[in-house]
Amino acid sequence: MSMNRTALELKFYPDSVLRKKAQPVKKFDEELRQILKEMAQIMYKSKGVGLAANQVGLDLSLLVADAGDRLYKLVNPKIVLKQGKEIMEEGCLSLPGICVEVKRAKKIKVQAQDEYGNPLIIETEDLLSRILQHEIDHLQGKLIIDYVGFFKRIILKNKIKKIDSR
Repeated sequence: MSMNRTALELKFYPDSVLRKKAQPVKKFDEELRQILKEMAQIMYKSKGVGLAANQVGLDLSLLVADAGDRLYKLVNPKIVLKQGKEIMEEGCLSLPGICVEVKRAKKIKVQAQDEYGNPLIIETEDLLSRILQHEIDHLQGKLIIDYVGFFKRIILKNKIKKIDSR
């Protein structure tokens, strides 16, 4: 990373960066904080509730999330506990116009670091739990379309092509 990098912008499926596994962040500096700030701005501007670094072209283990109560900036997040199950429809900023039902844990515990490298533990359920699981999936190169069956995926990919060609 260098300070003369280009501005971050949202990446859309099938951009290959969305399938990259994020690399752990080791350097907690002003540039990292600037990246997280820009990611939050892109998330809010796009009317999203979460954004992972690979969605803006960076293969770093970073995400921002806001379930409506406050902004979370998580570095190197890992889910360490999952409880319960629930199915809800999810959308994704990198897959505009696509919504799929995804089965996820109802409650989770996440270990991460803040933008200064301090350890964080977040225990949450409901919307924030779902957002964090969705964004941590992104950091593993996994998308919501990976949760649907083969035939539904073909239909969705055709729908994505139609959106893409507009």
